[in-house]
Amino acid sequence: MRTFKTITTSAFAAILLSGCGGTAEILSTPVENIDNTPLKVSELTEAEKHNWGHLDLVKDTIPGMSVDKAYAEIIKNKKGKKVIVAVIDSGIDIDHEDLNDVLWTNTKEKPNNGKDDDNNGYIDDIHGWNFLGDGYDEQLEFVRILAKGDTSNPDYSRALSEYDKEYQKYTGYKTNYEQIFQQIKSADATLSEHLGKKDYTKAEVNAIKTENPTLKQAIQVAKYMYSNGMDSLAEAKKEISNGLESINDRLNYNLNKTFKGRVNGDNPDDLSTTSYGNGNVKPVKKSESHGTHVAGIIAAERNNGKGANGVANNVAIMSIRAVPNGDEYDKDVALAIRYAVDNGAKIINGSFGKSYSPHSDWVRDAIAYAGKNDVLFVHAAGNDSKDVDTEPNFPDDNVNGQEVSDTYIRVGALAPKYGSGLIAGFSNYGKQNVDVFAPGAKVYSTTPENEYDTKGGTSMAAPAVAGVAALIRSYYPKLSAAQVKQILMDSGLAVKTKVVVGGDTNDVRPFADISKSSKMVNAYNALIMAAKMSK
Repeated sequence: MRTFKTITTSAFAAILLSGCGGTAEILSTPVENIDNTPLKVSELTEAEKHNWGHLDLVKDTIPGMSVDKAYAEIIKNKKGKKVIVAVIDSGIDIDHEDLNDVLWTNTKEKPNNGKDDDNNGYIDDIHGWNFLGDGYDEQLEFVRILAKGDTSNPDYSRALSEYDKEYQKYTGYKTNYEQIFQQIKSADATLSEHLGKKDYTKAEVNAIKTENPTLKQAIQVAKYMYSNGMDSLAEAKKEISNGLESINDRLNYNLNKTFKGRVNGDNPDDLSTTSYGNGNVKPVKKSESHGTHVAGIIAAERNNGKGANGVANNVAIMSIRAVPNGDEYDKDVALAIRYAVDNGAKIINGSFGKSYSPHSDWVRDAIAYAGKNDVLFVHAAGNDSKDVDTEPNFPDDNVNGQEVSDTYIRVGALAPKYGSGLIAGFSNYGKQNVDVFAPGAKVYSTTPENEYDTKGGTSMAAPAVAGVAALIRSYYPKLSAAQVKQILMDSGLAVKTKVVVGGDTNDVRPFADISKSSKMVNAYNALIMAAKMSK
């Protein structure tokens, strides 16, 4: 499940309602001490917003992964080996202008002949496989548990309690967001009328002097939105509208105990059937943008003059559609991992997760299978502001505290400002079960139909790390997946400062206490360490 996050705080709501291949040459030593890094006080430029995850903390005072520096000083014009990266997600727009030249193609399969030419069990799997068929909306896993009515299920009582809380919460969200939307809409109309134009600026709003109570309220709304990272009330309306869409989806589908989302004819509780679904890996509608966004973070074609640059420059994206608008099925995820491994992927990105997993053993076996076959599995930590050491998030690689794979890496999300607010407020964390952190808030990337947008989540942090892993595996192909994981963890920047955890300003801890490595991933350092290790 790509977890929905509220974009407003209770204070925000209160204000509005009263009045959200080869060995690269080592040219330098890694950057290790960032304690004296100055805080960036100016707002990010448009170019910085679109590329902040690739910038360098020391040079730019923005906590990116030093990707641009790695290309400029290490990679240069060197040729690497093509790396297949599987993206297990929602559909990917494989016709996108920034992705259509970086796709994996199954050359053993003849397109559209209705035959399984390569005998891998999947007919016409040209660019990957779609385990969902024509399905899109789905229930959450705990709702499925309740819908089955098996009160003997050990998770039943917990699921029932969670359902009651979630349904009440999202019903409240719906009411609040509708009221907030109307407040922002009204404020925007008031300011537009007063200034005589729709595309007014912050400076123009800040310059207004008035005793008119309606106009004063509109100014207050606008200033609050600006202080919360919005550039305009038009952007705020878009964010609230998107939030309302997510809330309605949550109520109408995710929390609907009578909704039937699985339309592919397969039994998700029977692992013996494997070839269901079809070869159409595209989104079923434009708003199914998550997979396209994730793919772009990894591999959007670099320096082609179009909207975004991916982290990796020598990648073939294998699209595996297995994540609906709701919770993914364990069976689909387990088979998706095995499909990726069996068809040549060297890295798998999993930007999904959930709190209940009836067949977690199936997924764990698949993760172990990936490890045995030298495949790195990069997994998003989740967006619940929780400690996953104490509150499980699936899939994971743990059985009674013992890891089943040394090639599974879990990633938390950074925000684009170094300092106490470095950790994205939505990001999960865990000293034992979150390995590293990477840029995940406000990330610009590809979306369907040749468009681009900014999204945030650990879903965005995981593909950033998958991209760095792809760089390592491309330029140092002799390194194993386990070695790549270790490089990602050991070569990052060690953050010594204290940070706000879980978005709670009362919870401030050393960065070192919220992840296993105590580091943020750094592509420049990773390539230096990879060069040394490959020798």
